Amino acid sequence: MTDQPQPSTPATAPDLFTWEFASDPYPAYAWLREHSPVHKTRLPSGVEAWLVTRYADAKQTLADGRLSKNPAHHDEPAHARGKTGIPGERKAELMTHLLNIDPPDHTRLRRLVSKAFTPRRVAEFAPRVQELTDTLIDGFARKGSADLIHEFAFPLPIYAICDLLGVPREDQDDFRDWAGMMIRHQGGPRGGVARSVKKMRGYLADLIHRKREALPAEPAPGEDLISGLIRASDHGEHLTENEAAAMAFILLFAGFETTVNLIGNGTYALLTHPGQRARLQASLAAGETGLLETGVEELLRYDGPVELATWRFATQPLTLGGQRIEAGDPVLVVLAAADRDPERFADPDVLDLARRDNQHLGYGHGIHYCLGAPLARLEGQSALATLLTRLPDLRLAADPAELRWRGGLIMRGLRTLPVEFAPVGRDETSEL
Repeated sequence: MTDQPQPSTPATAPDLFTWEFASDPYPAYAWLREHSPVHKTRLPSGVEAWLVTRYADAKQTLADGRLSKNPAHHDEPAHARGKTGIPGERKAELMTHLLNIDPPDHTRLRRLVSKAFTPRRVAEFAPRVQELTDTLIDGFARKGSADLIHEFAFPLPIYAICDLLGVPREDQDDFRDWAGMMIRHQGGPRGGVARSVKKMRGYLADLIHRKREALPAEPAPGEDLISGLIRASDHGEHLTENEAAAMAFILLFAGFETTVNLIGNGTYALLTHPGQRARLQASLAAGETGLLETGVEELLRYDGPVELATWRFATQPLTLGGQRIEAGDPVLVVLAAADRDPERFADPDVLDLARRDNQHLGYGHGIHYCLGAPLARLEGQSALATLLTRLPDLRLAADPAELRWRGGLIMRGLRTLPVEFAPVGRDETSEL
């Protein structure tokens, strides 16, 4: 692993949430783990929250029943009101989704959608993911260059989750546009995220209505997820239309951005660690899958798509990492810090695709563990394996110092990822 420089830990308390921090937050997180592992800070939004950075504390916090996902428990001052969730979800009546609720409602709603993400169902979806992967690469393979975020990492999970939900093909480009506005965050026009959420809410309400009108008496094999939600609400599961729309919304929102970042961050890590990338290409050329599987898990740990777990709020006073947390305080688990904790991982700042002891927290822990993790893993494995096989000389087309990371709080991902490669010919007439 000689191609991997080791980050240096700052000598004094680091500045958080600056552009410099966004480019490489790991030295700052190392300082927090060592000197202030449960750290109170004021976020750019003005909200004060506790950051949990050590692995043991993080794992405990993610499974602690005294910490609620429901924003109603936030003891928020006026200036912080409404700043702890997805912009626009309150006005669009999309709050009753899995990221904002606790048991028993969380248990009921999660049970309804979990069948769509079983290993068997995901395996059945694998040919479609591979088809999407190849078609997207076909679209730029002849050019010899591409922006892998906008031309590959972004559209792949959008089209995949739309297929899974049952969004008609002719409407999927609209979803791509709305989703693009949602991940641009500060890079788009003011209020753009909220407007996109509102448009998506209106579309989902209409789609649910249309699917309900045409729903057959018995489900077909592989029935789409929205039809399944409607069927549940019509057969005693007491799923309201708002719950169905919120569920479809959060599955789309959470189901695409994490995978965009997994593919983008993962490809970038491989391109900047040539020794590891060469090992993976050799393994793929030999027809092996083991290094690809452990490699995706290592990429999730090393520079994962979710930097901070979504919001939690103390329902009673408690102690975390020696700090007293008051009722109503927001708590954010820093997954990126926990997954580089030297108390848990040997050589945590080293990328080792063959790492075996790798119980990372990249997709969370406890009852809120990411429901779509099996699908994201499938998409990540398909994307990386196909890129490295079809474009074996893939290389960065920009200085890493020039790349910019998106400025959101929860997610970690590149704005662009320009690459070059030897053009390869293939007919571009295939359709998504």
